[in-house]
Amino acid sequence: MSVRAHAVAFSSGRDVGANRAAAVAAVESAAEDGAALVVLPEYAALFDPSGVPPELAEPLDGPFVTALREASSRTGVTVVAGTCVPGSRPDRAQNAVVVVAGGEVVGDYRKVHLYDAFGHRESDRLEAGAADADAVVVEVGSLRVGVMTCYDLRFPEAARRLVDAGADVLVVPAAWAWGEHKADHWLTLLRARAIENTAYVVAAAQQGHGVTGASVVVDPLGVVLADAGAPEREPAPATGLLGGAPSGAASPTAPAAVADLRPEHVAAVREKNPSLRNRRYRVVPA
Repeated sequence: MSVRAHAVAFSSGRDVGANRAAAVAAVESAAEDGAALVVLPEYAALFDPSGVPPELAEPLDGPFVTALREASSRTGVTVVAGTCVPGSRPDRAQNAVVVVAGGEVVGDYRKVHLYDAFGHRESDRLEAGAADADAVVVEVGSLRVGVMTCYDLRFPEAARRLVDAGADVLVVPAAWAWGEHKADHWLTLLRARAIENTAYVVAAAQQGHGVTGASVVVDPLGVVLADAGAPEREPAPATGLLGGAPSGAASPTAPAAVADLRPEHVAAVREKNPSLRNRRYRVVPA
């Protein structure tokens, strides 16, 4: 059986109530379309390109995740969404991706690779997740879905570790920082992760100033099956973490890249291109 996926082109801001309402609306809209999997971007709960303050992080039993749990219980949809949770110190938070299904949190990934690159320092506000934590892979219908986020995409071993744990779909919530060549990097890396792992990639990107890239679904051959589009924007003044001014309110009618994921297609591609069987190296945490 195929699994319909929605990769939502979401635009979050600092209004957590608006973000929450827009996230629930996206889940309900996807459910009406027959979706079984909805992926919202990194920082869907709260986003500010100048950096999400640790004091605004919400625990997993806070309003955002609770709203997603209620929406998943009503609709039967599995939801993957980026949020920000308290860290081990008051001045640090953790960039988290939650997986919610059947009204429960069934997966909780803490971002391993913090975005300390291209002149930015995510580690000034966040603490990284443990590299040796269990890979987050969950079942959605007839497929197994592995979770990573944003800057993780630049590390092929992160995706391969999920595939080693059984994933045949990789989900990538992101707030991909704007910059020269960055939109091209985003799409190129998504297609590369799909091709080298013979896996679907479902990627949901924040929209707005300071970020770039479209929400897309890529098949195991690297073919872009769906593209929600992303407006070309000039960057806002480089004042913070992602080089932009704070985002506005969350979009109440966020578009989505929509595609049906078929396990038999994964199997056929892996039979034709057995690169996973032919490999000679294994991935282990550093």
